[in-house]
Amino acid sequence: MCGTCGCSDGPGVRVIDPDHHHDQHHHDTRTVAVELDVLAHNDGLAGRNRDRLAELGVVAVNLMSSPGSGKTTLLERTIRDLGVDVPCVVLEGDQETLIDAERIRSAGARAVQINTGAGCHLDADMVASGLRALAPAAGSLLFVENVGNLVCPALFDLGETARVVIMSVTEGADKPLKYPHMFRTADLVLLTKIDLLPYVDFDVAAFTAGARRARPGVALVPLSATTGTGMEGWYGWLRALRADPGRELVQAPATAT
Repeated sequence: MCGTCGCSDGPGVRVIDPDHHHDQHHHDTRTVAVELDVLAHNDGLAGRNRDRLAELGVVAVNLMSSPGSGKTTLLERTIRDLGVDVPCVVLEGDQETLIDAERIRSAGARAVQINTGAGCHLDADMVASGLRALAPAAGSLLFVENVGNLVCPALFDLGETARVVIMSVTEGADKPLKYPHMFRTADLVLLTKIDLLPYVDFDVAAFTAGARRARPGVALVPLSATTGTGMEGWYGWLRALRADPGRELVQAPATAT
């Protein structure tokens, strides 16, 4: 069991490289009684991932959201638009299937699928296994598409350079208030599917206020991966991150004088 959320299915975790058509099975039968022990162990592995990625000059972006926010569609367009100039690779996290990895490969990027079985999030050990299979080239932009879940992924450091929380206008604008820890960890918030705003009841101002209540100063980019509206704001953020991975990503809010 996970120890933090009780969701882990160790023997069910499979790292799948579609190029080689084989599974790497993860068997971790350790039982950890205390949540802090689980997170400390994960953080140690995440630190190793971070060091390895830094050695390669790979910038890793952890994409987190609920299911159906449009993460994969966003990645498909990002790969097609940026892939000519920026080498993009993807670790895909889902409980089952190769559907999203195949979509990413069709868009033109190398992808490795991590199927978590009953698990509702990726952890640093899964990502380490995925990185061995993916073998990203030096200077790559690595996207980690986490399992759709607004709770557990926020707890687990993967060794990423930055965290992006994605939410669509088809979800409730109160999500940052209901799931504050997820938004509290965000280096950037993307509001997707804005082409649907004329047809849904979504309060952008309330959502923005909620996100910045959870994470003061966080940048928020509204966009549509379908129409392309707002995508340049996302691409500009990625370019700046690659140019200076160590920069301060979230600006402190201005204080009144």
